[in-house]
Amino acid sequence: MKILHTVEHYTPSVGGAQEVVRQISERLVRRGHQVTVATSFHPARSEKTVHDVKIAEFNISGSAVQGLRGEMGRYQQFLMDGDFDIMMNYAAQEWAMDLAFPVLDQIPYRKVMIPCGFSGLYDPTYQDYFAHMPAVMRAYDHLIFHADDYRDTNFARRHKIEHFSIIPNGACEIEFDRVDHTFRERYGIPDDMLLLLTIGSHTAAKGHRLCIEAFSRLDIERAVLVIIGNIPDGRLHRKVFARSLLDEARRMNIGSLLKTIARALLGGTAPGCLPDDRMRSRWINLRGLGKKRSLLLDPPREDAVAALQAADLFIFGSNVEYSPLVLYEAVAARTPFVSLACGNAAEIASWTGGGVIAPTIQQEYGYVDGDADVFADVIAQLLRDQARLDSLAESGYLAWKDRFTWDKLVDKYEGLYRSLLEKTA
Repeated sequence: MKILHTVEHYTPSVGGAQEVVRQISERLVRRGHQVTVATSFHPARSEKTVHDVKIAEFNISGSAVQGLRGEMGRYQQFLMDGDFDIMMNYAAQEWAMDLAFPVLDQIPYRKVMIPCGFSGLYDPTYQDYFAHMPAVMRAYDHLIFHADDYRDTNFARRHKIEHFSIIPNGACEIEFDRVDHTFRERYGIPDDMLLLLTIGSHTAAKGHRLCIEAFSRLDIERAVLVIIGNIPDGRLHRKVFARSLLDEARRMNIGSLLKTIARALLGGTAPGCLPDDRMRSRWINLRGLGKKRSLLLDPPREDAVAALQAADLFIFGSNVEYSPLVLYEAVAARTPFVSLACGNAAEIASWTGGGVIAPTIQQEYGYVDGDADVFADVIAQLLRDQARLDSLAESGYLAWKDRFTWDKLVDKYEGLYRSLLEKTA
């Protein structure tokens, strides 16, 4: 098959959408298919073929609602003229999908849409966008959802749209079948120190603040909170988030950590950052909290996997998600998780049996939040019950191995693509 995948950002850019499309694309190539990914230009991308996946770059930014800039016409012509058997557009509300909508009837090959949650569904700014969405969804040959009970899937059902499949996300068996026991030693974390971990880009919506506040409230003498996150692309995002962190730092007793993240996001050299080109790290002693500490990291991918395998508990306080990969990766690492009910986290906890959902506060426009005291209490109760921790770890791992490895999930993508092509034969 000659396959086109479109996504706003792709490797070496880091993020959930990038990882999903990369896993699907590279595995389909290894199965003998030709795969091209149409995506944004990235200054660090030196090759137009990555692991045998062809990259078509476009200088475009924005979305249909927020405004579009760049090579829109060239991209649309590329879609209409492309010599492909099938196209998959990944993630609505971003240019790579939004620019396909006006030319769908002029694209001569099969078309698949993966909406990725419709995060703006409840935002009045997107009212017109979603008013036209049922007709757009019907123009695709097939839809794929990563969740069975979430706003995009339920939107389709409300509008009597039935040509869809549920294909969950997962974690990479190549990465997680290889166990690395050296993380604690390499980062100076004693074996008898409790290790809590959270992972997410440094955007204001990824829940680092809730995790930090909950950690500060835990009545534990020796513990470390490891925060792994990359600095988001775009100076505006960095400045907005950095300002919000500095505001929080003024009112919280853990401001030293927040100030360090903010300085890093603003492009300065945070005091204590190591001059190691493999990572940026910073130990922080939380004031007035005894021997509890926090470690801020932006490490290589293999160290993030090792951190998941070394952690006693993964905690996740994100305000908005779709189908968070980090929860699948936690269970693949045999690490139980505590999460807010962000995206379909509750489904992932149910499907895998590998985690606990903390009480969650529903906010405006479909965002969620949590109370730090309540979140801390859920974490503390779980940490006091080693038998339950062990049960969650084993249940989650076995479920991942059985149903949520990328190799098994790509079977579903390949089978679906083939079935769509057979309908045109």
